[in-house]
Amino acid sequence: MKPRIFDLNRREVLAGLGGAATGLLGGGATPVATTQLALQARPATLALRPDQTPSPIWELAAASHLGNVHLRRGVRCEVAFRNALPVPLAPVWYGLNGAGVSDPLRGRAPAAPAATEISIISIPNAGTLVADFRLFEDRLKEPARPLPVIADETSRIAVDRDEVLLIEEWRVRPDGTALPPGRDPTDATPLYTLNGRTSFELSTSAGERLRLRFINGSQRTVLAIKLEGHDVQVMALDGQPAEPFPARNGALVLAPGARADVFVDAATSAALMLHDGKEARPIGRLVVSGRPEGRTARPSPEPLPSNDLPEKLDLKGALRFDVALGTIEAGWTRTANFSTASDPAFRARTGRTVVLTLKNPAPIATVFHLHGHHFRLLDRLDDGWKPYWLDTLAIEPGQTERIAFAVTSPGRWLIESVVTDWAAPRLVRWYAVE
Repeated sequence: MKPRIFDLNRREVLAGLGGAATGLLGGGATPVATTQLALQARPATLALRPDQTPSPIWELAAASHLGNVHLRRGVRCEVAFRNALPVPLAPVWYGLNGAGVSDPLRGRAPAAPAATEISIISIPNAGTLVADFRLFEDRLKEPARPLPVIADETSRIAVDRDEVLLIEEWRVRPDGTALPPGRDPTDATPLYTLNGRTSFELSTSAGERLRLRFINGSQRTVLAIKLEGHDVQVMALDGQPAEPFPARNGALVLAPGARADVFVDAATSAALMLHDGKEARPIGRLVVSGRPEGRTARPSPEPLPSNDLPEKLDLKGALRFDVALGTIEAGWTRTANFSTASDPAFRARTGRTVVLTLKNPAPIATVFHLHGHHFRLLDRLDDGWKPYWLDTLAIEPGQTERIAFAVTSPGRWLIESVVTDWAAPRLVRWYAVE
């Protein structure tokens, strides 16, 4: 199927897909093989309350995979996207970096209802990715579920189990139906699911080493997740390997859209506790059978293989820009109104280091997401950075954070800003890499 070229004045929101939804090649590992992936945007239902009819939802699903989608680092993937929903949509990839073959603004339009679109992407990095259509939430008539996508390392990782744990947030009306984000949630009650269930169990044997890939699939809320009674070693954040470090008190704090890969040596059955900033609640349980007696204690895990992001960043010679989050006066707009006729947040040439000073003027936490690149969170004194990469960051009310990244992917890319309020709109700007 030939790509449909679209009118930039009407369809420029696809720029914000970071070029990832259309023709993404290059960057990182060179593709060495080709695989196929069939995706569908389709209606579905989800049982949120046992005593009521399942709620209608929309979802992005893999038509050709059972269970989670696994791709391999370095492959070239042909994606067939079928839109079985009544509004134009396109899959958006989070955590998939790389330069587009052509200017991302000149890619395909979102697929029309009942249409099928073919695109080619490369998988330059291993890690935990997410595909969804949250950027199009202004046109969604039902709340939508994201699709976890695992880009496997090319070498074996020394774990016994590899499990995805997708946390999702819902606002449920009295009749049991769920409300899409960006709407007034009056009379709706917060509810959370783990892998689509309100009560989830993960069974394992004592002594097994688990790789748990936590994904905060919520749209607005910063969440803390804790596995009680276990040492939790953080191995990767937002799809990029980190220097292994223990989670403080065994808890992970994840902004909406953020991911964390952790290693856990199963010891005893334990609750998975979720805290949304207001209260803690059990959301699942690790069920451990047998006893670890006779098993040799495992050594501390080695770091995951590098994705070849730069070891050092030139902070002294960096380009520096101030970005105030989430204000119309600063150039932010709803995705439905987005156009690159607006001024970019900044411009940079490939090869440079960029430092962004992110200021949150809102009275509540605001979530920032960078498309096209991963960044380092800088220390307060600008004398170094945290030992991990991110693409998503929650900034407390009235606070300022600084991030740095090496500009490697030419194109026009989106940045997102959304305050942690269910009724708040998702806002976007763009930046240019030349």
